[in-house]
Amino acid sequence: MKFRSEQGILAEALGALARIASTRNAGTPALSGVKMSLEGDTLTASSTDTDISLQFSLPVGGDTDGQGLVSARMLNDIIRVMPAGKVTVEFAGDNATISAQRSQFTIPTLNTVEFPRTQPPSGEPVTIASKELKDALAQVVLAASKDAQKHNLSAVLLASTDKGIRLVATDGYRLAMRDIVGTSATSPDSFLIPAPALVELLRLLDMSDEITIRFNDLDATFQSPTMTLSTRLINAEYPPYQTIIPKNNTNTATVNREELLDALRRTRVLASEMAPVRVRMSSEGIRLTVQLTDGSTSVEDLDAQFTGEDITVAFNSEYLANGVEACASEEINIATSVPNKPAIVSPVGDDTYIYLLMPQRL
Repeated sequence: MKFRSEQGILAEALGALARIASTRNAGTPALSGVKMSLEGDTLTASSTDTDISLQFSLPVGGDTDGQGLVSARMLNDIIRVMPAGKVTVEFAGDNATISAQRSQFTIPTLNTVEFPRTQPPSGEPVTIASKELKDALAQVVLAASKDAQKHNLSAVLLASTDKGIRLVATDGYRLAMRDIVGTSATSPDSFLIPAPALVELLRLLDMSDEITIRFNDLDATFQSPTMTLSTRLINAEYPPYQTIIPKNNTNTATVNREELLDALRRTRVLASEMAPVRVRMSSEGIRLTVQLTDGSTSVEDLDAQFTGEDITVAFNSEYLANGVEACASEEINIATSVPNKPAIVSPVGDDTYIYLLMPQRL
């Protein structure tokens, strides 16, 4: 197999493929590889860790059809440092040669027989604008648990509603929920998608205007004209998230988003997981306070419109900043009832997104 490709095009695809290729399974070296198949002037490059699979179809200058498998990380490292312009890749015998201008690398190949076979996507297609999906995922994925042992919480719930598609994620301390109005999923009406797969998808959604989603009993597939990402669904029960969303938060402050973010960035010089930021909401506005046991303090005062009774609530400053940043509006609302009940952060003028945050003890 032999082909030529623009260094930039190949580098972009290999960067994503190398992130997917497994680094955990020493017993199956093929899983650490990127499989390349050439037919005419179309190169199909694939990698997988058995849970997530990624494939690109790239236009190249084909010379000799064939296929080969090499270390994804090694090939990515080589292509990234190659000079801009045309790069030639040739598989011959047990080696692959990568050359450009006066630079040349030779690396060993892996056994293509051991690379898992990919199955074509199945399930009814749902097409959605890539930007809309990207914006929604960016608002939700941040709240998924990073603990891989918590299978259901390390996923994003995708569910059908009477308005369209709903995305939900929670790590037990916060919850993010976004409705994509006017787009309907297929039956069954809910799926648990691993958050790491969606984090990778977020990086790839700028490649096309639309993305087609398919679900079957085991997998979810996201497909554009040049990219296909598949991931195994998580088979677990999701928490009854709707029961923890407060319905009657009587104390609401409306504040400029950027001013609040700037203030939170400053408070985080002192704030930490053990030192929450205290948020005082009253008719005088919002006051953010951090106080450490050594006497260090941080105070920020902000203008805000407030309705309700004066209240002070403590939050993890990073989690609060995440929720404020996820709101795509000039102003945001912070609504709560009592200091030990969840608060809701939401964009003013947009009822499709809410970010629920559990308070910390004062």
